[in-house]
Amino acid sequence: MRIARVMCGLVAAAGIAAFSLSVQAQTPTAKASLKDATGKDVGSVQLVQTPHGVLLKMSLKGAVPGEHAFHIHAVGKCEAPFTSAGGHFNPASKKHGMEATEGSHAGDMPNLHIPANGELTIEIANNMVSLVKGQPNSLFDADGSALVIHAGVDDYKTDPTGNAGDRIACGVITE
Repeated sequence: MRIARVMCGLVAAAGIAAFSLSVQAQTPTAKASLKDATGKDVGSVQLVQTPHGVLLKMSLKGAVPGEHAFHIHAVGKCEAPFTSAGGHFNPASKKHGMEATEGSHAGDMPNLHIPANGELTIEIANNMVSLVKGQPNSLFDADGSALVIHAGVDDYKTDPTGNAGDRIACGVITE
């Protein structure tokens, strides 16, 4: 009888562990390798779906120092000068900028403050996007999505770009 209880306990524990691994395996994740216009690697971003949007874990090395706009763009293409990435990711057709009274683009993100050594590690949450395929705000829509760093800062209000300037780094979001 005791052996049967121990075996049932082990089977139950194994089932719970398998269920836990299954849930973890179902959590959507993505990544992007950021490159400048010459093709030089300037960083990477890990994206993780959370119950409240997507967490972006960015690590830059060799990036241009200073303040720069950072956006999610609507097309998963990064051909220099990165206009191939299209406009900002905006599935709800909102105005640009965190200061827009009508609401902002889903791809609008806070400015980056890259120190003089060009290295930055930061985590940013975006509650307006998803990595779950088929959702209206999924970054994995028909043409994909990209992350773009701009030469200037985002003024958080000028539609449609925030007066952010040229695109200086880009990375396609992939699984």
